[in-house]
Formats: sequence, structure tokens, C-alpha cells
Amino acid sequence: MTTTSTKANSLVPIMIIAGLFFIFGFVTWINGALIPFMKTINELTDAQSYLVASASYISFVVMALPSSYIIGKVGYKKGMSLGLAIMAIGALVFIPAAEARTYWVFLTGIFIQGVGMTILQTASNPYITILGPMESAAKRIAIMGIANKTAGALGSLIFGAILLSGIDEIKDQLTKVSLDEKTTLLNEMADSVVMPYVVMAIVLFILAIFITKAPLPNVEAEEIEEEVKDGVVTKKTSIFQFPHLWLGVLALFVYVGVEVIAGDTIISYGLSLGMPGEEAKSFTLMTLMAMVGTYALGVFLIPKFVSQTTALKASAILGILFGIGIISTTGFTSVLFVAALGIANALVWPAIWPLALNGLGKFTKTGGALLVMAISGGATIPLLYGYFVDAKKADLVAEGVEVGVAAGQAATTGYWILFPCYAIILYYAFYGHKVGLKK
Repeated sequence: MTTTSTKANSLVPIMIIAGLFFIFGFVTWINGALIPFMKTINELTDAQSYLVASASYISFVVMALPSSYIIGKVGYKKGMSLGLAIMAIGALVFIPAAEARTYWVFLTGIFIQGVGMTILQTASNPYITILGPMESAAKRIAIMGIANKTAGALGSLIFGAILLSGIDEIKDQLTKVSLDEKTTLLNEMADSVVMPYVVMAIVLFILAIFITKAPLPNVEAEEIEEEVKDGVVTKKTSIFQFPHLWLGVLALFVYVGVEVIAGDTIISYGLSLGMPGEEAKSFTLMTLMAMVGTYALGVFLIPKFVSQTTALKASAILGILFGIGIISTTGFTSVLFVAALGIANALVWPAIWPLALNGLGKFTKTGGALLVMAISGGATIPLLYGYFVDAKKADLVAEGVEVGVAAGQAATTGYWILFPCYAIILYYAFYGHKVGLKK
């Protein structure tokens, strides 16, 4: 791997990029609290409430390739700064959204923040991947994961306390008050997001300025663009000549979907099982702490004791086993299996990135953009989960099952969507990452 920095002076860049991962971890994982919050203040169905995740993650489809073009023009550092500034603008949109208590305005703010995160991710993920040797890339990304998920746990805890405290009492009041009083209660609840997002915007703008002055060295991927076949040197001329990359995009797509399901549905899942909001608001924290612990294990084990591919295989198998645990148990035990998905998910992202970018040479920026685009799995798969839950709940109610019981059973059944996702990751771990590469 060719870089302008050595191992000795790469510590500062790694710490700076870890700081960026902290930022978009914080912003991303507050969705777990936003989903039930938005469901209440805007009186939404389960499927509609999961548009919170969709609005954030669909931006990765829209902006990933343009982000690659932007970063190609301005470089990694300015790209990171631009991403932070756009995220700050998205946070400010929450002010008029709260005033109007209009769902599509909230979704617009979330989408704009997603655009900023897309640029930030398109710059920072390839950067940290190629900052050192490829065989230890998963270790560096695992360090990023610790920062990301620690921030996510902090964000989930803070926003859960701000947005979900007293939500059970408010929901109970809403069924008893007049229409005018109901409107007043919901407006007051909506206003509670204004100050946190103003603070977030200020911090993001400050960081956008800071990153332009940060000591980040220039790094470029090693040029591996030629292969010898039957004595003839064949030059790579297209991104479509790397099937292992495209399979990696698919694996990352389903991975982000199951990661978001594990973090963003767990609070709503607990509520659907009849658990109080004061208890359920901390459930996302359990998922994220499971991920942080496993990331720390990955930093220690990879690559000295465990290869990136072995970690990926183990992760996919654990995901399938924990999925079985979710649907075959009930109550808090089932919730714990959802949280345990954090263990299965932690090392998937760090392993797929270096495996998918292996050998791309000058196509690394484009490959990185395509992998970032795969984050849109977080927009698609949780939404499918929400639709499955709504449909199953309607069927059970039609059969005469009490509404509360039907909600819990439907939410549990929806987790069947995990199995095909982990099966695809398992295929990539065993075979997909080698397709098209020189033996």
C-alpha cells in the first residue's frame, strides 16, 4: 500500500478520522429514538415511521457517485469538511419542521443530513482503508467502529432521554383529551427536538472548519490494474471488471439493512411487546454496546489471530443463530437476541471494505462510492420489515387477536427478513470476495 505517511505518523490521521466516525455514528443512531418519537407526534403507522431510516439512508443512493466525483475534484479533506457543513444545514431544518409539526419537513432535514453523511463516508471510508496495509484494514476500521458505535450509544441515550421520557404518559393522555388539547400536547412534544438540533448544527459547523486545517496526509491506493492471462497483459478499464466488488456491494447492502434493523427497531419492538417506554428507550444502547465490545475484540484479534474472512464467516453464522433466537423466544429474552445482533454485525463492515476494494487501483474512489451507495440497504430493508409487521398485525387482528398481542407477534415474525440477508453475507465470506481475482 502506497501512502505518504508511515505507521509512526499515521496515529493523528487515524484519530481525526475516528472523530468523524464518532460524528456520523451519533447522527445515525439517534434514529432509534426518532422513529417512535415521530410515530407519536405525527400519528403514523409502523411502516410510515420507518421512513425516518429510509430518508437518511436513501441519500446514499442519490449522492454516492456524485460524492465520488466531488472528492475526486476537491480531495478527501475538503470532501470531509463539505459533508460536515451539509449535515449542519440538515440539522437546522428541524427548526421549521418542529414549528410546523410536518412529517415531510422532518424527513427533508434527515435526508439533507444523509447527503452530508454520504459525502463524509465516501471520503473517510476509503481513506482509512488505504491509510495502511490492506491486511490490517479491518483492524483500523474496527477502531473507527468503536468510535462510531460509542457515539451511537451516547446519541441514543441522550436523544432517548430527551424525546422519549414520559412518552407512555403522553400517549395515554392523547386518548383522553379534546382535539385542541391533543394538538397542543403534540406541538409541545415536537418542540423538544429544536434545541438538541441547534446544538448539533453549531458543533458540525465548527468541525467543518476544523477539518480544513487538520493534518491529514494525502493517500492513494496502490496501482493494481493489470493481470496476466495466457501470457497477455490485460489492463483493467472498467469498474465492471471487478465482480468481487459488486458482490461486496450486495453484501454490504443487506448488512446495513440488518444493522439498522438491530439498532432502529429494538425500541419499537420492546414497546410492541408491552414494555414501558422508560425501559425500552435504552434498548438501542444494548445493541451498540454489543457492537463496541466486538469491535474491541476485532482490534485485538485481526489480523494477528483471525483473518478478515474468518471474522466475516463467524459474523454471518452468528447472525443466523441470533435470528433463530429472536423468533423462537418471547419477551425480554427475544429483545436480548435483537441486541445480540450487534455482536454478529460488528465486524461485517470492517471485513467487507478491504475485501471489496482489494485490487481496484485507480478505481478505488469509484469502488468506495459504490460501497457507500450500498448503505441504502438501511433505507430499504427496515422499511420492508415495517411493511411485514403492519401486514401481519392486520391479519392477526382480522382473525380476532387482541391488538396489543397482535402487535407483539407481528413484530417478532418480521425478523424473518434477517435470514436471507445473513445468507448473502455468508456467501461473500466463503466465495464472493474471491470471484474474478487472480488466484
